[in-house]
Amino acid sequence: MQDVIDISWWQLLLFSSLLILPIGINHHFKLGLAREASISIVRMAVQLFLVGLYLEYLFELDSVWINLLWLSIMIVVGASSIIEKAKLPRKLLLLPIATGLSITCIPIVLFICFYIIKPTPLFGAQYLIPIAGMLLGNSLSSNIVALQNLFGSFETQKSEYEAAIALGASPTYASAPFVRNAMQKAMSPIMASMATTGLVTLPGMMTGQILGGASPMIAIKYQLMIMLAIFIMMSTSLAVALNLSLKAALTKEGRVKAKIKNNT
Repeated sequence: MQDVIDISWWQLLLFSSLLILPIGINHHFKLGLAREASISIVRMAVQLFLVGLYLEYLFELDSVWINLLWLSIMIVVGASSIIEKAKLPRKLLLLPIATGLSITCIPIVLFICFYIIKPTPLFGAQYLIPIAGMLLGNSLSSNIVALQNLFGSFETQKSEYEAAIALGASPTYASAPFVRNAMQKAMSPIMASMATTGLVTLPGMMTGQILGGASPMIAIKYQLMIMLAIFIMMSTSLAVALNLSLKAALTKEGRVKAKIKNNT
C-alpha cells in the first residue's frame, strides 16, 4: 500500500477556488446564503486548523485524563450546537441534551476500547478521539431534526395535544406521538445510508483508512463497527435526549414553558 500523499497548503487553496460554483449558484437563485456560507467555511477552516495543532499535541502527550477531558468538551460543544441550530433555549435544555449524548456516547466508546480494538494505551487519543468524534458528529444532525420536529408538533398539533391532556392523559402519553414521529424522521437518513453503503457511498472512515494505506478488508471491518456504533448512538441518544428535554420543557400540568414557545 502507498503511503498517504500529503496535500500542500497551496494545493488546498487552489481547490478552494472551486467555491466559485456554489457562490455563483447562490447569486443566480438569490438564495441569500452567501454570508452564512462564508462564515461557516471560515469557521470550519480555522477550527480544523486549531484542532489539528491541538490534536498533534494531544496525540504526542496521550494522557488519559486529557483525552477524557477533551471528550467531555466535545460533548458539551456538541450539545450547545444542537440547541443553537434547533433554536431552543440553551439554559433550559443544555443539560438534558448533553446528558443524552454523554450517557450513550461514553459507554459505546468504552466498549469499543475495552472489548473490540483494545489499543495500547487503552484510552489512546489515536482511537478515542476520532471514534467519539464520528459518533457525536453523526448524532448532531439527527438530534437537531428530532428536537425541531418534537417542539414544532406542540404548535402544529396543539389542539390534539390539549384534548388528550383535558381527557386525563399524562404529558408523557399525550406527547408520545410527537416523540415517535420526531425519532422516525431523525432516524430515516442513517437507515438510508446503511442500506446504500458500499454500493452508492464509501463512508468516511473506510475511505480514510484506505487512503492511509490500510487493507480494504480491515477498513471494511472498521466501517461496519462504526456504522453500527453510530446507529446505536443515534437511537439511544435520541430516546434519552428527547425524553429528558420534554421533562425540562413541560410543566407538571403538561403545558409547554414560555421559554420554548418564544424560541420555536
